[in-house]
Amino acid sequence: MTSFKYTLTGEEGLHARPAGRFAKKMQEYAEAITIKKGEKSCDAKRLFSVINLQIHQGDEIEITVAGGDEQRVLKELEAYCIASL
Repeated sequence: MTSFKYTLTGEEGLHARPAGRFAKKMQEYAEAITIKKGEKSCDAKRLFSVINLQIHQGDEIEITVAGGDEQRVLKELEAYCIASL
């Protein structure tokens, strides 16, 4: 299991549309992916769970990848977060 932390810079945070794009991206991977904000965490592939975390601009999240090719997936997700969130 590996993880990284990221602080959202996008004005929209992760509500509705951006959360939908985020969850869809996570579904591309067979590995288990978890997103955490503060003490709450959820399956990053589940749209409504991601929305319920109420992630806003400036919030720090932690993304954890477990199983399969963790290192490759983690690098790809870090790049995705930097480019899209």
